Amino acid sequence: MALNKAAQQKLETVLARHAEIQAALSLPETAADTERLAALSREFSELDAAAAAHRLVAQTAETLKKTARDIQDQDDPEMKELFEDEIQTLTQELEQREAELAAVLFPEEDVRNKNMMLEIRAGTGGLEAALFAGDLHRMYARYAEIKGWKTESISSHPSPMGGFKEIVFAVRGEHAFKYLRYESGVHRVQRIPVTESGGRIHTSAATVAVLVEPDEVDIVINTADLKIDTFRASSAGGQHVNKTDSAVRITHLPTGVVVECQDERSQHQNKAKAMRLLRARLLQAAEEQRIREIAQDRKSQVGTGDRSERIRTYNFPQGRVSDHRAGITLYKLPLIMEGYLDDLLVPLEEYFRQSAQEQQAKNG
Repeated sequence: MALNKAAQQKLETVLARHAEIQAALSLPETAADTERLAALSREFSELDAAAAAHRLVAQTAETLKKTARDIQDQDDPEMKELFEDEIQTLTQELEQREAELAAVLFPEEDVRNKNMMLEIRAGTGGLEAALFAGDLHRMYARYAEIKGWKTESISSHPSPMGGFKEIVFAVRGEHAFKYLRYESGVHRVQRIPVTESGGRIHTSAATVAVLVEPDEVDIVINTADLKIDTFRASSAGGQHVNKTDSAVRITHLPTGVVVECQDERSQHQNKAKAMRLLRARLLQAAEEQRIREIAQDRKSQVGTGDRSERIRTYNFPQGRVSDHRAGITLYKLPLIMEGYLDDLLVPLEEYFRQSAQEQQAKNG
């Protein structure tokens, strides 16, 4: 792999600044100014990691170039084979060192084990939208199962005819957040509903929101700001009705955010899950406000995560799924709906990672 344009631009900026500071540190007047010396030394130390990584890349590239020249002078088949093996080894080493350099230039947020929730809500389309919300829930749950991640139901409101009006569930596992964090937005489905006798294709939608589950210290909630109500829980169609008020509804008075949980038989368990959901939604609200403030200064953004943004279409008659942000189109919808999402989510993550690098390089 060669460094992409954004990484190359960032590298040039870093190396130029590294050289500038190195020259400044050798000046007597810098040594005399202890405060400036300390600041420049700290910055030089940060930039030196990238400069060192670049030196390794350059050294490996030069060795590879020399070996490729040397093989041209070889007539002995055995020696030629040895040089070819060496070229293959050096090529792999160069790719690894370029990847390490890119990681130093654009350090990623550590999201390997970040806790998160997925919230799926039926949108336009009535019954069909609720059924589609159920299909999305099954798709993500199957994906989690395939990846070895754990899921936990937090809150659900089943539709009387199947599917969900709304469902929230937690997903935990290494790299779960890395690949699922870009699922926020409107998911549109085009298919012939089971209730359609004329064979006409209908369009409906569901919204997905990715909620980061914060630690208690990240979101401090004053109990005086909460209105807590309890009521009797029932499943869709009234098939099961608790004889006690085990369901919990919590209203955060300053923001008006309301959460409910009735999936557990214990009021204590429902309250604990409702508080987890409340913290996640309050964190999301704060993040959305931050994005709106940034957008006022920078109007063109890639993937804000706004759930009002239509991000994907699932076309059942054509067996096609299209992600409108990255321009990804796959004709393997049945596999996607069965949870085999890597062919979609891995290139999508790469698209957003490169977009972030380009933006970072542009901002300096």
